[in-house]
Order: sequence, then structure tokens, then C-alpha cells
Amino acid sequence: MSKRLQFLIALTLGVPVVAGAQVPVQDGSYAPAQSAGQGYGNAGAASAGNGSPVSGMGQLFMQLQQMQDDIARLRGQVEVQENEIRQLKQEGLDRYQDLDGRISQLSSAPAAGAGAAAGATPNGAIAANTTPTPPAPAGAPAASNEPGDPAKEKLYYDAAFDLIKAKDFDKASQAFNAFLRKYPNSQYAGNAQYWLGEVNLAKGDLQAAGQAFARVSQAYPTSNKVPDSLYKLGGVEQKLGRTDRAKGMYQQVISQYPGTSAAQLAQRDLKSLP
Repeated sequence: MSKRLQFLIALTLGVPVVAGAQVPVQDGSYAPAQSAGQGYGNAGAASAGNGSPVSGMGQLFMQLQQMQDDIARLRGQVEVQENEIRQLKQEGLDRYQDLDGRISQLSSAPAAGAGAAAGATPNGAIAANTTPTPPAPAGAPAASNEPGDPAKEKLYYDAAFDLIKAKDFDKASQAFNAFLRKYPNSQYAGNAQYWLGEVNLAKGDLQAAGQAFARVSQAYPTSNKVPDSLYKLGGVEQKLGRTDRAKGMYQQVISQYPGTSAAQLAQRDLKSLP
């Protein structure tokens, strides 16, 4: 059959042929659509399992949220600790001021001729770098070189401190002097020297108090009572009317021992001076 004849037959039967041809086309179009649906489901499962961008972003978001929660929790803990530290500092300052106030109430006016007392400079000022040795009270034991016994030292120190609580300042002064002569290298020696100054201050003996306070930093420079003793020395100078020396002592405490209760009190008292 010639090509022309085939063309005519095809032209004559064109409509049925096209209609018949549409069936496989429809079948073909339906099958890919179903396959595409199945492929989308498989692709979704694969992306979820293989860490697609959507899955990775979700994980990063969860990690970021967890980090933010941890930071918020740590920040809260830091704030709580800061508040506790401030409260402890304030409580320590309050106790210090309370004790200082009670002892100051027991102090009397300066004794006459105090400027000529031992340990004073020619202009009557108490020298912080002098090393006076307090006179041995009656009945006090001689200086001892016996080995230290922390338990015995603690009992001796506590007994002397109990005399302060009982407001028996004369006996307390004798007890602390005796302690320092017997145990000059004791771990409690710096504290004992400081409280000797407080006892003399309560008795109204400002010169003896100043000498005792000055000796704390001289003989026991590592004692935790050094800032307090220098502040109290400034207070003694202020009570004796030596404003310039009092200012110098307060400024020394503030510069050398910032953040301590003594520095806070020194700053307060420094502002009150002319």
C-alpha cells in the first residue's frame, strides 16, 4: 500500500484513532500522578531521616531554646547568690557597728596630759609605726617560749574575751596582756592585740588604745584585724582632736582594704570630718 493511500485511510479514521490514542495517554498521565504521590511520601520520609533543611532547623531551634532556658536559670542562680552576698556583707557591717557603738558608749573623755604618754610623737600624735611594749600587769607571767598548744591558747583567749562580755575591763586588759606575753606567736595574738585596744578604749585610755591598735599592723601584719585596728586608730586620733591624722588613717584603710567593713566605716567617718 502506497504512502498516499495510508495517509488517506489515516485521515478518514483520524477521529477514532485519536480517541483511541487518548486512552493510553490518560493511563500514562494517571500512573505518573500516582507515582508522584508515592514519591512525595518517600521523599518526605527520606528527608526526615536524612536531616533535611527543615529537620535541621527544627533541631537548631530546640537547641537554642534549651540554651536560653539554661542561661535564664543560671542568671537566676547568680542573682540569688549576689543577693545573699550583699546580705552577708550588710549583716557583718551591722554587727561591727553595733559592737563599735556599745564599746564607744563605755569610753570616757581623753585623760589630761595624754599627749605626753609613751608612744606619742612630739606633737602628741600616736605613731602607727612604733612598736611599744605594753607594761606587764601585776601578776602577769613572764614571756614564755614554750611550744604553742592551740587548744590551750584558745581557752586562754576565750577566758580573756569573756571578761569583755562581763564588762570587767581592768581584768580583761590584764588577761590580754598576759596572753600576748605568754603566746606572742599564737594564731589568736592579732585578735588579742586588737581587743586589748578596744578594752583600753572602753576604759577611756585613748593613748593606750592607740598604741594597742597601732601594734596590730606592726606585729601581726597578716591578721584579719589589721583593717579594723587601723580604722579604730583613726577614731582615736579623731577623738584626740588630730583631724589630719584621722583623715590619713581613714584614707589608708579605704585605699588598702577596699570592700571591708572597716573601709565602709572609714569612708563614712571621713565624710563627717571638716
